[in-house]
Amino acid sequence: MEENNVKQNNNSAQSQNKPVEKKSGDENKNQNRNRSGNYHKKRYYGNRNYHKSDKNKGEKKEDIRQPSRIKKFGFRKVSIVVPLLNEEESIKPLYSQIKTAVDSISSDYEIIFVDDGSSDDSLKKIKELASRDRKVRYISFRKNYGKSPALNAGFDKASGDAVITMDADLQDDPAEIPNLLTKLSEGYDLVSGWKRKRHDPFVKRFSSKFFNYMTRIMSGIKIHDFNCGLKAYRSAVVKTVDVHGELHRYIPVLAGWNGFKVAEVVVKHHPRRYGKTKFGISRFFKGFVDLLTVIFTTRYIKRPMHFFGFFGFLSFMLGFLVNGYLSYEKIFHGRAIGNRPLLFLGMLLIIVGAQFFSVGFLGEIIVHYTRDKKAYSIKEKNI
Repeated sequence: MEENNVKQNNNSAQSQNKPVEKKSGDENKNQNRNRSGNYHKKRYYGNRNYHKSDKNKGEKKEDIRQPSRIKKFGFRKVSIVVPLLNEEESIKPLYSQIKTAVDSISSDYEIIFVDDGSSDDSLKKIKELASRDRKVRYISFRKNYGKSPALNAGFDKASGDAVITMDADLQDDPAEIPNLLTKLSEGYDLVSGWKRKRHDPFVKRFSSKFFNYMTRIMSGIKIHDFNCGLKAYRSAVVKTVDVHGELHRYIPVLAGWNGFKVAEVVVKHHPRRYGKTKFGISRFFKGFVDLLTVIFTTRYIKRPMHFFGFFGFLSFMLGFLVNGYLSYEKIFHGRAIGNRPLLFLGMLLIIVGAQFFSVGFLGEIIVHYTRDKKAYSIKEKNI
């Protein structure tokens, strides 16, 4: 008994002398958790930005273009052809505006600059853009050949199923590209811009109106602005229509007479900001001659007798009527006609009429023996 009491006393003494152990933070938290049943409702978020970054980590970067603002078209790719001559100050602003416009459409795109023998730093500016953007391509001529060859070169290299053309002087607004494509999607093959409100000198505006009026009457194509640089084409048009000389202003006429559907939309036109206009009074007379060329090459190139025969017949009949009248005066009234100028006019008209007939006949022979190209264009086929 006494031994047991001694052991108990020793154990109690040891317990009293034993140092108290400090509890860790985790143990304190566990105690607090046990004491308070509402602890689980409290949450510690820490650095919110850190958790957001972890949450989005590994996700793909969202497209800058907002899907709600992107217009969808059935065109796989759009080629934008820009012929230019000495427009070094306009190239970079034009490029920025085109980029803004094409970012609003769903189709892929390419920008083709055609330098028509510029003598300034236009080519240098284009090369700088091409080095930064692989969608920028360019063609540079050794000398100035004209807008029609420049367009032809651009059309030849364009790989899009829709083609947009515009001038590089910033007077054409690239923001009109979606509107042109929308109209083109309605089933048309060529959509021409109509600069209803023009910011040009009076002489240029007046001559352009007269030119468009005459072209509309003689061609039968009912649009208001044939020479607007802002146009949209289906690829079939640019691959079919041959643009040479100065016929770029008559592309709607050439397309219409080849069976393509032509329409127009009103587009914005801005004042020229840089450089100087390439318009001259000589272009007015060249345009009229080119119109006659277009009429002949599109309507009568395969049937020249219809053209020359008409004028030959008209001239011959006028000469015949004049000489018939003089013969009547001589026979029934006995008047002298040998020195009358009207006699020489009648003879001249008959000779000219015979010459027209001869030229038409020779043209028919040449066409008959040199037919090496199809005289038709196929829209679609299943054979």
